Amino acid sequence: MSAKKIAPIAMIAAIYAVLTLTIYPLSYGVIQFRISEVMTILPFLTPLAVPGLFVGALIANLFSPVGFYDVLFGSLASLIAAWLTARMPSRWLAPLPPVLVNAVIIGTLLKIVSGLDVTLPAAMLYVGIGQLVICYGLGLPFLYVMERFRDRIPGARPRS
Repeated sequence: MSAKKIAPIAMIAAIYAVLTLTIYPLSYGVIQFRISEVMTILPFLTPLAVPGLFVGALIANLFSPVGFYDVLFGSLASLIAAWLTARMPSRWLAPLPPVLVNAVIIGTLLKIVSGLDVTLPAAMLYVGIGQLVICYGLGLPFLYVMERFRDRIPGARPRS
């Protein structure tokens, strides 16, 4: 893999991890608002964001109070969501995979590992609401801004 591909992957991973850790208390738990999740729309623009988000989530999840399980399942959820986002046919659907995938996987993880005193559907709903706020409330406007610079994004998909 060339440096032209490695550099944006590393930059996305670093920014994701730093944003997650900067607001640590809001980034973990059943009610979470990971500002870094705004970046989950990037695979819609470039497939290079898929490994970047995976590595960024893996690094951020090393500091999770849930420990190893979040490193494994949280990072896997990010990889699945990013892969699906890269395949979305429209910008309106681009934020949907991170919302749904994280609601199901992270909601289940937190219910089982953390022993939360909520039902599984409630845990999924709480995670899903946090994701919805970030991915659609911030991510969709971010996508519109980033689309203006599509020609400067390494590996960017052609305009649709």
